[in-house]
Amino acid sequence: MAVDPDKTVVLIHGLWVTAESWAAFRQRFEAAGYRVLVPTWDVLNGRSAAQLNTDPPPALGGLSIGTIVDGLAIFITAQKLKTPPLLVGHSFGGLFVQLLLDRGVGGAGVAINPAPIGGIIPGPTTLGAALPVIFRWAGWKRVYRLTRLLFAERYANAAPAAQQNAAYDSVVIPTSGKVFYQAAFWVGTWIKARRRTQPLLITAGDADRLVTPYLSRAAYRIQKRAPARTDFRLFPGRSHYLISEPGWEEVADAAIGWAAALPVPAMRSPEPTLTM
Repeated sequence: MAVDPDKTVVLIHGLWVTAESWAAFRQRFEAAGYRVLVPTWDVLNGRSAAQLNTDPPPALGGLSIGTIVDGLAIFITAQKLKTPPLLVGHSFGGLFVQLLLDRGVGGAGVAINPAPIGGIIPGPTTLGAALPVIFRWAGWKRVYRLTRLLFAERYANAAPAAQQNAAYDSVVIPTSGKVFYQAAFWVGTWIKARRRTQPLLITAGDADRLVTPYLSRAAYRIQKRAPARTDFRLFPGRSHYLISEPGWEEVADAAIGWAAALPVPAMRSPEPTLTM
């Protein structure tokens, strides 16, 4: 299908994975006529997963949420698009999408199993996954690596073992320790739902052992205060890796179909950015 000049989607990855984690979604959105942009963080740019695993840049460990979102806002506004793009984020990328919408960046957003925004108290499953990061000595300035076992048990538990191993070898990387501290203590993660004017879809997977449906529903309850359309979608049997594990097509098509039903948004200017 030819690319529609009024249809741009920005796919925003989260922690522990590279932008290549969007490979399947990218093809699906391109087939639907979208121009697809897949940015990464400046500190990761130009480095392969193998390079990042062998020699992670020193700045990665102390990278903040504010710096990541600032970089994404700069990237999006630099495109000078006539129509603001659809923002689709996974995991912490879903948190970043909500923070970008809060700044007025983007025409609509899809937060796929998003990390919690400020004000949401993690449940025991999510807290258990975060505590090993937070309890490390000086963990707020050190990278954190996801082991192969934790990736299989917590991140991609609904994927077959062969896919778990292949994904771990190709797209899993160390990530910022500081981001976990900020998320745990609600630093730089607050949004003002009542000022959001762009539509938002939030998803959950009932087999997700990182961002449980409880967290996605809590975000939905907060975001429902917005004057804009706010929707929720639960995907049964899906883990946190629902953007690539078997059945990912349904998730992608749900995002594409939801966006197709929206009116073409008017261009808005983003608010000034503030690095936390």
